[in-house]
Parts: sequence; structure tokens; C-alpha cells
Amino acid sequence: MASILHVKHEVMDALKTIGLNLYERKLWVALLSKGIATVGELADLSNVPRSRCYDVLESLADKGFVIIQPSKPMRYVAIKPKEALERAKRRLYQKTDEMIKRIENLQKSEMIKELENIYSEGIRVTKPEEFSGALRGRESFYEHLEELLNKTKRSISLLTTEQGLIDIYQRYSRLLQRAAKNGVNIRILAPVTERTAEIAKEFSKFAKIKDIRGLQKTQPISRACSIDGKHFLISLTNDEKTKPSEDVGFWTSSEHAASEFFEPIFELLWKHGKSV
Repeated sequence: MASILHVKHEVMDALKTIGLNLYERKLWVALLSKGIATVGELADLSNVPRSRCYDVLESLADKGFVIIQPSKPMRYVAIKPKEALERAKRRLYQKTDEMIKRIENLQKSEMIKELENIYSEGIRVTKPEEFSGALRGRESFYEHLEELLNKTKRSISLLTTEQGLIDIYQRYSRLLQRAAKNGVNIRILAPVTERTAEIAKEFSKFAKIKDIRGLQKTQPISRACSIDGKHFLISLTNDEKTKPSEDVGFWTSSEHAASEFFEPIFELLWKHGKSV
């Protein structure tokens, strides 16, 4: 019988990437090594506390990784890994579809008006500078950037990296074109390299863009932007050295941060950038 202690770290790490927590990973691998087992057997083999095994195995069954055999004592049946993963995938699709339908129903219901009213009342008594927070993960950073870009009325000042320029083009080129047609002044500072030369040309059709490679040691290695001189967003990590999931950013609805802190720096860099 295989011991869970002998399973490669790569295997356990791979199971972590699909959303299984530590106890779920240990119990599933333990069950795979037994085929059919009781809670007591799995607790001993996996080193998971017996008191936690019941709810963790229930979770694995709900996700499609385990079959519960209603006997005394209760036994758990392993599923062939490929089949288990396929079952888990189908259940995830089903749950996602169900949740999307619930969200859409809520959006169409009368309750959304009440929620909007609660938010509006709260906004009235909150100072603009109090709206700030940390953003964990690159996806969260870009989601918040999209929200700000959709709100813009006057100006967008973007400072970004080589990869950031690629990301922004792939995600928001149409959104930015629409903003430009509505009279929004868009300026972009980024390193224009072989990878980004064509993207820079496309941006130049509706925005002003400058190459900052010539800034040498003062060349920024972060992503930041100011929207209408009121909203400020910045990444606090180097996207060349940081995994997307480990990215950390910060945003604030502060005219001081946007207009008096970031924009003077942006203007200085803009002055020394090379037009594309």
C-alpha cells in the first residue's frame, strides 16, 4: 500500500492548483491508495484529524472526487483520477451556471434598487479620500482599472511596463478607443520594444504614446494610472519578477494622490519620453 508521505510534492502542488485544500489533497490521495476505506483508516493514513475527516470527505464527494458508501461503518470509494477530474469539471460548470443565473436574476429584481439606494446613502456620508484599498492579484488590478476606465470623462494617464502595455492592448483597446471618440485625452508612457512596437502604433491612432526606454536607470518598472485627476491606481510589484497571483496593487479615489502626487511625476516623464 502506497503511503501519502511518498507522494511527490509536484503531485500535491498540482492538486492545490485545482482548488483542493491541504486536508482534501491528503485524504483523496490516501483514498486512491486504498480504493475503499473507512474514516478511521483514512485518518491514520493521511494524518488528517479524524474529527475533520467527515466534513472534508463530504466536500470531496460534493466536488465529485469521492463516492460515499452508506454502510456501517461508513465507507468511501475512490474514483479513477481521470474520471474524478472529469466529474469535478462537470460539477464546477454546473455550479457556475447556476450561480450566474442567480446573479442575473438578482440584477433584474427589485432588490437591486434597494441595494443601490443603500450604497447611494452610504456614499453621501463618506469622504472621497476614504475610498481606497489593496488589490491582490493581477486580475484584481485589471478589473479595477477597467471600472475606472469605464467611468472616465476627461483624461487617462497610463504609465506601464512592456508586459503591461501588451495586457492593456489585449484587454482594453476597444474601451480606450471608445473613450477617445468621446473626447477623453489619453496619454501612455511605456517601453516600446520589438514586442510592443506594433501595439504602440495601434495606440497612436487614438492616443498619445511615448517611449520611456531612454530614461535609463530612472525607467519605471511598475504600472500606474490617473483617471480624470481623481482616481489613482498603482501596482506595487515588478511584473517581470512576480507571479500574477502574487501581484499587489493599491487604489484610491483621491485628487491629492492623482493630481498632486502622480500627475507631476507623469508630466516629468512625459517631457523626457520619445514620441511614437
